[in-house]
Amino acid sequence: MNFQVITEDRRTKARLGRIVTDHGEIQTPVFMPVGTAGTVKAITQQQLEELGAEILLCNTYHLYLRPGHQLIYELGGLHRFISWKRPLITDSGGFQVFSISALRRIFEDGVMFRSHLDGSSHFLSPEKAIEIQMCLGADILMPLDECTAYPSDFLIARGGMERTLRWARRSRDLFSRDEGKCWPHRQWLFGIGQGGIHPELRHECIDRLLDMEFPGYAIGGLAVGEPKGVMYEMVQQSCELLPVGKPRYLMGVGTPMDLVECIALGVDMFDCVMPTRNGRNGWLFTRAGHIVIKHAQYARDQEPIDSACHCLVCCNYSRAYLRHLFQANEILASILNSYHNLYFYLDMVREIRNAIASRRLIDYLTEFRARQETGEVNKGRV
Repeated sequence: MNFQVITEDRRTKARLGRIVTDHGEIQTPVFMPVGTAGTVKAITQQQLEELGAEILLCNTYHLYLRPGHQLIYELGGLHRFISWKRPLITDSGGFQVFSISALRRIFEDGVMFRSHLDGSSHFLSPEKAIEIQMCLGADILMPLDECTAYPSDFLIARGGMERTLRWARRSRDLFSRDEGKCWPHRQWLFGIGQGGIHPELRHECIDRLLDMEFPGYAIGGLAVGEPKGVMYEMVQQSCELLPVGKPRYLMGVGTPMDLVECIALGVDMFDCVMPTRNGRNGWLFTRAGHIVIKHAQYARDQEPIDSACHCLVCCNYSRAYLRHLFQANEILASILNSYHNLYFYLDMVREIRNAIASRRLIDYLTEFRARQETGEVNKGRV
């Protein structure tokens, strides 16, 4: 993979970088909106381009079940199917499978699970997860891994880590054999570090992954209920062990504060459903906390969501109108709320990249932490 570290912050572990793929360049640190079933909910692909999204994450589990990876392949691949010309990353579906504990059984060869759509039985092996993703045509692929629940004791976490490593090797072997058979553009397979909240397991897992020589590495199994301080400790340790010259991806994280803190620890890539999911539920991010738009205090509020935000929502609509849309259960509420939240995330990461480039990241972090920790806007503490 062509990954270049452009500059490193002298007072933190943050890096400014660039990933080059056949579908375009990705500036890092980067936030990747989640298009679970080939769509970022309530947002069009044209709006995503307008927002400046450089890469989307789509989900193997959901696309495999509906409409099916073979159909997408026959229709020209996922880029063409969803009308997205920029880079794509797909996860393996492992997190979704392991989340439905009542509907799945784990074997050494893979996972047997029942579809949440119709109850039909399916078997997902490490090889099949790679085959599906190769058919989809994503630029970056993820191997099937075992994400252990929190809390998990040492022996359970070790078992999940060992299985993750065995599956990583099987995934790499198949990918190395078949890479280039489906599409003319290059695809890359990352490795995933597991180990729960046990530092020694995280260390061992990364050491053994490095021996397999993946072009990039993900930190998995976090933001599943553990305390924030523990999560940051695991991220810091992982980043210190991972090679400088390869991208680091923290999977499924997280809040604005999580992104800020973990970029300072050395993470390059993030994905999370929070901007759109929270938007659909009326939780709107601002530079001074958040707003729960359904609250009655906004019924006559003519101010924008965030007076410092330059998104089309804040430039055109009041809190009072957005509250009305949400209370009336109008589709436009989900569209506008999601648009604003995605703008907030993507703009925040752009600001962080600029702060790294201009050697003022510490000042940015200090100001951001102070604003976010002051309190929730809707509680009147800002």
